[in-house]
Amino acid sequence: MSQTIHTQLIGQPQTHTDSKGEWRTAIYRTEVSGPVTLGLRGLEGDRVADTKHHGSKDQAVCVHPLAHFQHWSGVYGITLAPGAVGENWTLAGSEADETLVCIGDIYAIGTARVQVSQPRFPCSKQERKLGIKGFLKAVMATGKSGWYLRVLTPGVVEAGDLLTLESRPEHGLTVDDANRGLLGKEINVALIERLLEIPELSAVWKRGLRRRLGSLQE
Repeated sequence: MSQTIHTQLIGQPQTHTDSKGEWRTAIYRTEVSGPVTLGLRGLEGDRVADTKHHGSKDQAVCVHPLAHFQHWSGVYGITLAPGAVGENWTLAGSEADETLVCIGDIYAIGTARVQVSQPRFPCSKQERKLGIKGFLKAVMATGKSGWYLRVLTPGVVEAGDLLTLESRPEHGLTVDDANRGLLGKEINVALIERLLEIPELSAVWKRGLRRRLGSLQE
C-alpha cells in the first residue's frame, strides 16, 4: 500500500490556438527531473493562468492517479500519459485513489509535508486540451478527478519520493465523498452537512456545498 510521485510536472501560462480560437493556459505542463523546491504556493517554476480559480494555498499541488490514465486510455482507445490533464504530480500506488484518500490526510514527502485539501473540480480546459468530447461529464460521473494538496511545511521533492501518511482525521470522509457531496446527481444533505464540519476542507469547496444546500430552498 503506497503512493509515490511517478512524474513531477511544472508549467507556465502560454497562449495556444485550436479550432475554438486562442486561449491562455498553463495546463500543458512538462516533466521535470531531479529535486524541486515546494513552497506554500506550489512547485518552483510552476504558475497558473487563471488566478481567479487556481493558485490558492489550498491548491498548491494538483495530483492525479496514474491508474486513471490507464482507465481513460481503455475507454477512449487512445494513450493518455502523465501530464495529460495538467497535474503537478502523477501518483502511482495502490492508495492513490479518491475512495481511499481522506480530506485532511497529512503526508510527509521528500523534506516537505502536505495535506489533502479538496478534490480537483472537473475543468473544461482538460476536455479542450485532450480534445475528447464529453470528458468533463465522464470525470464527474466516475469521480476520477484527482485532488489538491496544501503545503504545511515547504521542502524539496522529486519524482520517486514516497508519500508517507502521518495522520488521518477521525471523520474518515474521502475525496470521493467530497466529490459526491458537490457533484453527485442527488443532493445528499446529511453528507454535505458532515463535509461542512471538516476544518481541513477548502473554503472554496465549502462555498459550493453551501450553494448546493441553498438550491433546495429556491
